[in-house]
Amino acid sequence: MGDRMNNPEWAGLPVVVAGLGLSGISAARVLHRLGAHVTVVDGGDGPGHAAKAAPLAEQGVAVRLGDGATLPEGTALVVTSPGWAPDSPLFAAADAAGVPVWGDVELAWRLRTPHPATGEPAPWLAVTGTNGKTTTVQMLASILTAAGRRTAAVGNVGVPVLDAVLAEEPYDVLAVELSSYQLHWAPSLRVHSGAVLNLAPDHLDWHGSMEAYAADKGRIYQGNQVACVYNLADPATEALVREADVEEGCRAVGFGLDAPSVSNLGVVDGLLVDRAFVADRANAAAELGAVADVNPPAPHNVTNALAAAALARAYGVDARAVRDGLRAFTPDAHRIAQVGEVDGVSYVDDSKATNTHAAAASLAAYRPVVWIAGGLAKGATFDELVAAAAPRLRAAVLIGQDRQLIREALERHAPEVPVFEPAPGQTGAGAMTAIVAAAAAAAEKGDTVLLAPACASMDMFTNYGERGDLFAAAVRALRP
Repeated sequence: MGDRMNNPEWAGLPVVVAGLGLSGISAARVLHRLGAHVTVVDGGDGPGHAAKAAPLAEQGVAVRLGDGATLPEGTALVVTSPGWAPDSPLFAAADAAGVPVWGDVELAWRLRTPHPATGEPAPWLAVTGTNGKTTTVQMLASILTAAGRRTAAVGNVGVPVLDAVLAEEPYDVLAVELSSYQLHWAPSLRVHSGAVLNLAPDHLDWHGSMEAYAADKGRIYQGNQVACVYNLADPATEALVREADVEEGCRAVGFGLDAPSVSNLGVVDGLLVDRAFVADRANAAAELGAVADVNPPAPHNVTNALAAAALARAYGVDARAVRDGLRAFTPDAHRIAQVGEVDGVSYVDDSKATNTHAAAASLAAYRPVVWIAGGLAKGATFDELVAAAAPRLRAAVLIGQDRQLIREALERHAPEVPVFEPAPGQTGAGAMTAIVAAAAAAAEKGDTVLLAPACASMDMFTNYGERGDLFAAAVRALRP
C-alpha cells in the first residue's frame, strides 16, 4: 500500500468500527495502518467473536464485545459494517454526540488514490437491486477481464471494497456490488455508472418501509457520470433514475427482454442487442452475443447479463468482449444450479432465492415444479408469489419457522396443490434428507424439484450455502 497509508489526517484519530464481520475487520485493519486509534465494538461475545477479536488485539486494536459495545467518549468517527441497523443505540449515541457514521464503502470511496497510468482513481461500475446483484457483478467483471482490464468483483459480493481500493497492484476499474445497507451509509459515493436491477420488498425490518428501502437503493444513481442503467420491466427502477441528480451528459439506459428501442439494450431473435452505445442509435445496433452465451439462459439471468453489458458498454468495452466475458462466466453455487437428475426428475438448487422476488424468477423458469419453500420470512407475504406460480406447481414441500404463511397463501390461491411438511422441528442434514425424500415422492417424470425457499435459512441451517449443499447431498443419496 506504500505511501497511501501515510496520511497525517488519520494519525491518532479516535475511530470506532462497528462489527466483527468481514468488512468490519477489513476497516479496522486499514484504519489501524493509517494511524487511527481504533476501537472495534460488537454486541456478540461468544467464542467465535473472541476468536475474531484476538488477531486485532494482537495488532494493537482495542475490542469491546457484548455489553461493552458502546460509544467510547471522544470518538470522532464511526465506521459501520453493513448489517448494523440504523436504529442501533450506538448510532443514536453517535448522533447525539455529533459523530458522523460511515460505512466501509464510504471509507473506501474517500481513500481512493490516482491510478498511475491515468492520474485518476479507478472508476466504479456499481450494481444494486433486490436480486441478481452478485451474478451481475461477476458477469461484469468477466466482461471487463475479457476486455483486457485489471478488475475485480468487490463489495457485497464478498471481497471488501477497501481491500481492492488499497491493493498493492492498482485496478483499472472495479465491478462493485452494493447492498441497500452499504448505500445507506455512503453519502458521498458518486460512481461512473450504476444499475438498479429490480426492486421488491426486502429487509423492511432494517429500513422501516419500502419507501426508505427504495430511497437507499436509489443512492447508487446520485452523481453518475455516464449512465444510469435501469430495468424496463420494473418502473420503480426508472423512477429512481428520474429522481437522481447526475452529472451533465449522463444518460438513462434501459435493459429488457424485448427488442430494444433507442438508448436501450434488449433481445432480438435470440441475440443480445445494444442500441444505447452505438454511434447512430436511431438506425443501428450492436450485436453483443447470443442468449445462449448466458449461463444459465433463464429469463431473469438474461436480464442480469444485459445489465452487466450496459455497464461495460458505458465504460467503453467493445461488443466482442461482452460476448467473450459472458461465455467465460461460471455462476456461483446455489443460484439455479442443477444438482442432479434421478428417475427423470431434475433437482435444482436455488437456495440463494431468500426472498419472494428471487423465488418468483426461479419458479418462472421451470414447469411443472415440486417447490421446496420456507424458512424465515423476514416480514414478507406470499400471496402474489403463490398466485403467479400456482399453474406451475405439482406440489409444495414446506419447511422452516414461517412455513405456515406459505401454506395459507397456497390455501387461498392454489388449493388443489398438495402440500407436505416433512421435517417440523428438525434442522441440518437430517431435515434435508426428509425434505428431499418428500419432494421425490411427490414428483413425476419430467418434473423439476426446485429449492427456491423465498426465505432466509438460519432457523434450520447455518446459511443459504449450507442449505444448498445439504440439498445437493440429499439428492445424490437418492441415486440407486
